[in-house]
Amino acid sequence: MTSSDAPEAPPLGIGYYTVPEAARLVRMPGITIRRWLGGYAFTSDGTSRRMPPLWLPELATSDAHLELGFRDLIELRFVHAFAEEGVDLRIIRSCLERAREAVQDPRPFSTRRFRTDGRTIFLDTLKATGESELLDLKRGQFVIKSVIERTFKDLDLDNEVVARWRPFRGKDTIVIDPQRAFGQPIAAAYGVPTVALAEAVTSEGSVERVSRLYEIPSAIVRDAVRFEADLQAA
Repeated sequence: MTSSDAPEAPPLGIGYYTVPEAARLVRMPGITIRRWLGGYAFTSDGTSRRMPPLWLPELATSDAHLELGFRDLIELRFVHAFAEEGVDLRIIRSCLERAREAVQDPRPFSTRRFRTDGRTIFLDTLKATGESELLDLKRGQFVIKSVIERTFKDLDLDNEVVARWRPFRGKDTIVIDPQRAFGQPIAAAYGVPTVALAEAVTSEGSVERVSRLYEIPSAIVRDAVRFEADLQAA
């Protein structure tokens, strides 16, 4: 293989996730991610049509290849959480478009502004688009507020946007940070991927032995093992 044929290294500071990796972390089907971020073809009244993606991923994509950045991952968490609560995807799509204009960011759900104004943006969207019949407004206010508060609870913001995700029950021991390890889950204070710690425990047969090998406290190794087990069980 020549240097020109070698695969490009993922860009630094953005995070890098294949669809299966993103599906594992967000705990949703990979095929749904491909439909939401890759678009899809459908037939309506005998006419072939194409639904565009909800947004374009941070990393270059093609029809056969889809890769996500860290903020794509966070946006997916929000869309998935809203969809799980029964919010129609048409409403979510409309809200995304309106939020982009209000926030002036192509990924508005992962911003400080959306944290504070998200419910208002959603309800304004419903009224402006005439889609309020798709979502009971009283219940909608509760659902939207609940999802925003719940989802931001384990996120850290820097410079107005989400910078880190604490994916293990909101604890500080495990972090997903696009500035470190290409955004893979790591033991926060030590930088070791959680999957490496979990696999080491399986291989060594002892949390304490892995703790000594990596010079990481046993409690953090246990959190890494539990986090990886939670992902497997999802």
